[in-house]
Parts: sequence; C-alpha cells; structure tokens
Amino acid sequence: MGVVDWLNRRFAPWWTALGIAPRTVTLEVRGRKSRRPIRLSVSPAKFGGEEFLVSLAGERQWVRNVRAASGEATVLRWRRIPVRLTEVPVEERAPILVAYVSRRAFTRSAKRAARLYFGLTPPVRVEDMKPLAAKFPVFRIEPRSIA
Repeated sequence: MGVVDWLNRRFAPWWTALGIAPRTVTLEVRGRKSRRPIRLSVSPAKFGGEEFLVSLAGERQWVRNVRAASGEATVLRWRRIPVRLTEVPVEERAPILVAYVSRRAFTRSAKRAARLYFGLTPPVRVEDMKPLAAKFPVFRIEPRSIA
C-alpha cells in the first residue's frame, strides 16, 4: 500500500471519525463480498434540513456496498451513529447536488469542485445540474434505531 493509498484508506477515515475535520465524517458499511466493515471519509451535503451523501465518482464500491447492505451503515462523528442510507431518485437529485457543490468540504473549493466533478462554471444552478444527476448516486442519511 502506497502512502497516498494509506492516507485515503486508513488515515483519513480515522481522522474524520474523530469529528475534527469540518463538514467531513467517516462512513462505515459492510463490504458486500468480504462482509467486513469498510470505512471511508465522506462529506455530507445539507439540503432542506436533511443530510445526504453524494458519490462524486459515480458507481463506486461504497455505493454498491450500501445497496447490498440495504442501506444499513454507520456514521462516525465523535461517536458511532447507526443510519439508513436511502437512495434518492434521479429526478430529485439536482438541488441536492447544487447544495453539495456549493459547500464542498475537506479538499476542494466550491468553484473547483463544480469544474472538476461536474464540468460546470459557478454559479451552478439546478437547471445546469439536472442533465448530470443520473451520473451521481445520492443517498439520504436517516437515523436508524438499534433494536
């Protein structure tokens, strides 16, 4: 494992689980093949009083793992928070994606994120994002009680 890979796979999830990194948390989801917990750092988007996760790289492994786990996951932000991730229909994603790119966390400015991930020039509007929404899975973060 190279240094960059180690930083992304080990250090960043540990760091963001501590709650120190602003607007970034650690997502833990069971691997669909290994069945072992897999952790990664993610930056939730806030929209309409709710939080969402966006996959900027499209159909990534974590997205497939969330689907295989029926949305059951854990968010680590100072403590373990059991959540259910519900996939948002394509037709409802555009305003969430705009909210996400407007307040990108951790490594990229909103202007750079708009250009880098979406190929858009700020200010990004919902109308600009609608044709791109199918490429970016979005999940609503909902509290989950443990029975």
